Amino acid sequence: MGESTNKNLVGQPIITQVLALVNRNKFNGLVKQHESDRYYKKFSTWAHFTSMMFGIFSRCDSVTEIVEGMIGCVGKLVHFGLKEVPPKSTITDGNRQRDNKFFESLYFSLVKRYSSFLSSSRTIGLNIKELYIVDSTTIQLFSSLIFKGVGRNPKDGSKKKGGLKVHMLIDALQDVGKFVKVTAAKVHDSKFLNELSLNPFSMVVFDKAYNHYKLFAKWTEKQVWFVTRMKDNAVYKVEQVVSENAIPEGKAGVLKEERVNLCYKENKRDKEFQKLSLRRITYRDEKGRMYVFITNNTELTAQDIADIYKQRWQIELLFKKMKQNFQLHCFYGESENAIRIQIWCTLIAQLLLTVLQRKTETKKAFSTIACLVRQHLVSYLNLEELLKNSKRFYEKYRKTVDYSNSLFPLTG
Repeated sequence: MGESTNKNLVGQPIITQVLALVNRNKFNGLVKQHESDRYYKKFSTWAHFTSMMFGIFSRCDSVTEIVEGMIGCVGKLVHFGLKEVPPKSTITDGNRQRDNKFFESLYFSLVKRYSSFLSSSRTIGLNIKELYIVDSTTIQLFSSLIFKGVGRNPKDGSKKKGGLKVHMLIDALQDVGKFVKVTAAKVHDSKFLNELSLNPFSMVVFDKAYNHYKLFAKWTEKQVWFVTRMKDNAVYKVEQVVSENAIPEGKAGVLKEERVNLCYKENKRDKEFQKLSLRRITYRDEKGRMYVFITNNTELTAQDIADIYKQRWQIELLFKKMKQNFQLHCFYGESENAIRIQIWCTLIAQLLLTVLQRKTETKKAFSTIACLVRQHLVSYLNLEELLKNSKRFYEKYRKTVDYSNSLFPLTG
């Protein structure tokens, strides 16, 4: 074995190195706070958490696959902090009975711990201290008995499947959810905004599905700024046309800026409309697509508002990472509690890999990192070196190894 190989081997498998990012003292503190070990003599919260993370990182489709996979790692379980492989029934019971609030608290404790570390040095070129993005993603379930689905029943006569929504608020300069709420898919997006606690002079960006005019009025009083798209059926009156611009075809730019009074009712029973003064900005992109933005910020230029809305794409990429790289089409339990536990553990897995991506300063894509961790989950390799090394390193290393005595010597 060559010297280069020795440098890359370590005494713990990849999964242990990833879970080392979870502070065990903080973890044990949360266990006591939630009393999550109170009714379990053998299946500790750590054993439960480790089993779930093994399944999520290795993309197991069922609890059976998790157990069988861990059985193959018997000699390495001590590195996981486990004495034995939990039985299938034990993991299933834990997913059904152990309160998912523990895993939710664990996620937010990790977000708090790595918040400053994950803050990017990039800026959007605007004088905004706090810029947040809000959106949701829908995950389809196997039944409508747990989380009610959204939309009409299928035309073919089959039953409508259930679904849940993961609502998320992220910092524009980070890649993790700072505030997350899991609801049934039928719950309207705008209700999530009521859960937010935003500081004065902060700005939040979201799609028009979140429009909540009554809340917009409260934010305006508190000087909390927002940027969103106007709904097609919005009732408003133009008070002033601030500017109109002729933009050549094929070029992006602001076509019109107006001051409008948006009309809304505080309650459905009210007969009179309330008025909210906003800026209405019509924008056309390079492909000729039209967008109409509304905002309560009067300081930034119309182009700045359009640029801010473009930042919303970051959260779309975040959801894309979550759905493409982790197991969210098969669930390890049929109860609401089990589904919530898997969602929170998936968010934790994504957060830990994001921390590793920033820590190693690797140029590898997030999907590549998730793939490497999955392929070498129980290998005794140096994780940081694995993420940093490139094909160039491999070619250099290959030249230092003598393959002459190999059964299948390399050529070329």
